[in-house]
Amino acid sequence: MAGRWRGGLRRAVLGGLAALAAFPALAQAPTCRGTLYLTIDTGWSREAEEIAAVLRRRNVRATLFLADEPTFRGDRTLSPAWAEFWRARAAEGHVFASHTWRHWYFSGDPGPGRVRYASRRAGEGAEVLDTAALCAELERPVQALKAMVPDARILPLWRAPGGHTTPNAVSMARQCGLTHQGWTANGFLGDELDARAHPNSALLNRNLANIRDGEVLIMHWGVRSRREPFAGILEPLIAGLQARGFCFDTLPAEGRR
Repeated sequence: MAGRWRGGLRRAVLGGLAALAAFPALAQAPTCRGTLYLTIDTGWSREAEEIAAVLRRRNVRATLFLADEPTFRGDRTLSPAWAEFWRARAAEGHVFASHTWRHWYFSGDPGPGRVRYASRRAGEGAEVLDTAALCAELERPVQALKAMVPDARILPLWRAPGGHTTPNAVSMARQCGLTHQGWTANGFLGDELDARAHPNSALLNRNLANIRDGEVLIMHWGVRSRREPFAGILEPLIAGLQARGFCFDTLPAEGRR
C-alpha cells in the first residue's frame, strides 16, 4: 500500500512541477487570472514549519484561524512556546482570526440568545453560552495572540470548528462584531481525510482540477490522524495553481462567501 502511495504521489508531484515549468511566465505574471484565499486552522501542527516554509517560497499569504489546540510537542498552539512561530507568520504578512478558544462544537440552540457548545473529547462536557460567554470564547484566542504578537493583524472574522454553526451562534457572534467565515465547496483540500482512501496523489490531482477563481481554501498546520501528511503536496499544489494564473491573497475584513 505504501509503495503504491509513493508511486502515485511521485507521478502527481512531477506532474504539478511540470505544469509550473511549462508556464513560468504565467506563474510570475503581475496580473492574475483569479484570486484564491488560503486559510489555515490550528491543529496538531506537526508540519507547521514545513508548511510555513512552502508559503515563504511560493510568496503566499494566508489567513490563519486560531484556537488553543493540543500539538505534537505536548503543549498547545497558543502557549508561549509558540510565540516565535506566530511572530514569524505575522512578519511574513499573514493575517489572523478566531477559531474559538477551546475548539468545541456548536450543536444546537436551546433558546433565544443561547447556543450549546460541546466538546468531542471524553470528560470535557458541554455548556450553554449566552452572548457574553460566546464573545469571550471567540475573543480569547485573539487576545492570547496579541499578548505574544502585538502587531499581528486581526480580521473581524471567526470560524466554527468543523464549520458547524447554528443560527444563534452566527447572530450572537455578530453582536461581538464578528462574521462567520467558512470555505467553498472546492476549497476543502482534504487534509483531514483518511489517507488510505484519499492518498496525497489523489488529493493533489482533485484539487488542481477542481479549484476555481474565488475559492476559500481550508487546511491545517498538521492533522494527527493522517498517516500521509498533506504538507508533502502543498508546494506542487500551490505551484500548479499559480501556473494556472491564480494569485493568493488574505481574506478581506468582511470575509468571502
